[in-house]
Amino acid sequence: MDELRDFRLALAAWAAGGTGAGAAAAVARDLAGGVRTIVLVEGSSDQVALEALATRHGRDLGAEDVAVVPLGGATSIGRFLDVCGPAGLGLPLAGLCDIGEERHFRRHLERVGLGSGLTHAGLETLGFHVCVADLEDELIRALGSEGVQQVIEAQGEMRPFRTFQGQPAQRERPVEHQLRRFMGTHSGRKALYAQALVAHLDLERVPRPLERLLAHV
Repeated sequence: MDELRDFRLALAAWAAGGTGAGAAAAVARDLAGGVRTIVLVEGSSDQVALEALATRHGRDLGAEDVAVVPLGGATSIGRFLDVCGPAGLGLPLAGLCDIGEERHFRRHLERVGLGSGLTHAGLETLGFHVCVADLEDELIRALGSEGVQQVIEAQGEMRPFRTFQGQPAQRERPVEHQLRRFMGTHSGRKALYAQALVAHLDLERVPRPLERLLAHV
């Protein structure tokens, strides 16, 4: 597990470029032999959700040599594909993105030679899945607004949520929108709720992008 963590850190430093990129590339290449698949996701909450869903299915992605790598934002996909794709490590790839970022993923996958004229279905064939509108939205729809509020209650955050709902900018918005916005108001809250919501999911109602991605890897 430590090697997988070190691999992710080295990969991020390599993709970032700069003076330490060469040394990071050497570390990543040295550790790549222990990696079966790299899953590129936009942020840490996506990583947490995928790993939590795997756990619910009795799987340990780390033990399976699957490295789930947060990009730190979808606009970094090009740099990560440069170092992970055919011209870099050449390892099998998969990924998850928001619908608003699908065009970035498609364009850079084609640029590095992992497809041509990619459609939505073509992305899925490659193992790249798209959330509508994002993972939080997918999970809220899967659980329903009442189910999500039960999770918030279990986390001891119902009072902050009610306060948030009372803000002038939120009062007239649908509760689903309020829930989604609430999860992004504090650092770390998205990851907290990614894990908590997946833990409460009916496994017959797992959002399609998350379910298909886990099945792919």
